[in-house]
Amino acid sequence: MNPANAQGAQYASADIVRARVRPRGALELLSQFEADLVKQFESGETRELFRRCCLAVLNSGNDSDDAAALFERYPSFRAEILQSPRGVQLELTQAPARAFVDGRMVEGVKELLFAVLRDVVYFAKTLSDTDTFDLSSSAGITDAVFHGLRHANVFSAPSKTNLAVCWGGHSIPREEYDYSKVVGYELGLRGMDVCTGCGPGAMKGPMKGAAVGHAKQRNTQGRYLGFTEPGIIAAEPPNALVNCLTILPDIEKRLEAFVRAAHCIIVFPGGPGTAEEVLYLLGILMHPDNRGNPLPLILTGPRSAEAWFTALEALLLAAFGDSVRAYYTVIIDDAEAVAQAAREGMKRVRRARLGSGDAFYFNWTLRIPSALQQPFQPTHAAMAGLKLTDDAEPHALAADLRRAFSGIVAGNVKEPGVRAVREHGPFLLRAEPRLKAPLDALLEHFVAAGRMKLKGTYTPCYRLQSTHEST
Repeated sequence: MNPANAQGAQYASADIVRARVRPRGALELLSQFEADLVKQFESGETRELFRRCCLAVLNSGNDSDDAAALFERYPSFRAEILQSPRGVQLELTQAPARAFVDGRMVEGVKELLFAVLRDVVYFAKTLSDTDTFDLSSSAGITDAVFHGLRHANVFSAPSKTNLAVCWGGHSIPREEYDYSKVVGYELGLRGMDVCTGCGPGAMKGPMKGAAVGHAKQRNTQGRYLGFTEPGIIAAEPPNALVNCLTILPDIEKRLEAFVRAAHCIIVFPGGPGTAEEVLYLLGILMHPDNRGNPLPLILTGPRSAEAWFTALEALLLAAFGDSVRAYYTVIIDDAEAVAQAAREGMKRVRRARLGSGDAFYFNWTLRIPSALQQPFQPTHAAMAGLKLTDDAEPHALAADLRRAFSGIVAGNVKEPGVRAVREHGPFLLRAEPRLKAPLDALLEHFVAAGRMKLKGTYTPCYRLQSTHEST
């Protein structure tokens, strides 16, 4: 190996690097007590979780959503925490060379890498301490989400109501990606910050467009927030535009972080993960306790994506009836109208928060049912046990439909889910006949439009069955 520069990067091969890096931001100055605390969690499950999240961040920009392939390509990758009088360093072994330029780690990648250390260690400590958060209660879970976001400095502009959360697929055609960029540009021109799941596709496009809009307005304070979780980060590594990354401990806390931090939510076409997000939010908005607590929801895409909206709305109407249309607005192929609607919606949010006394930066008063907060482990038994029936309360049905799509996401791209499907076959989902037909049609649309996976032939990780059929 030959040293690449004074930073300590060394090249083992064309795509493998060994290096030592020092932190930026929150971890730059640590007391010895804090450094000792970091070292305490460098073992067991937390160590492996940390290793995998670091590898995902270093792989940022890769156009693959195959987490297992990533881990197989870099089986010897290590991220060791080194303690020194000045705090901590990371020693990286067998790391992807794409994270380095001329032997120096890209600054944005370094920032995200230490965000991984900050969040994985923080949640490992706080969530294991039952005296800190009561995760059996709704209030305790919300408090954990709030403290995680505050720890990541998400609330740096507490007096503003300008955060547009954008959801959408990672596997989308070019026309949809370009449209998401134009929407982001219109948002940026109007001074809005953008928060996404931080991956590629419709998660990257709005940030890229907003960055141009901010630059034209000479807005140097633009924020591009990324909320992710350990199970998805390897399949959807943070894109290079993210300047504030938060890794929540599971998908439910990630979703809660989105809706409590958002002042408006914009949804672009996507796959099962996007359907999961829409159903999660509708399960909240339809809850009777949330009347008068506005959170604008805008569904949008180019004209070429109309089939996606048709398929999604068919399921929503079958599940919840015509009244569900009151909770969202559909705008086709008009990026300027989307940004204008988002701005007007944010004004309503601000007025409501002023009236209720709620914080601008975190919606404390939103009622999130326990069924949407408790982590769902998509095992074969849990997926088969979901109650996709039309005799449930709307918010309860939304919760189980959300879990169904969450399980499909796991079977598609999350390493444990992919492994479970490989070993035991596809997940079985049972639905009432009235729900089965539109659910099947939506999933078939996802497959036909290439929304399940970025590359390769898709093999379904699920099997849909009517509740009237025998197993």
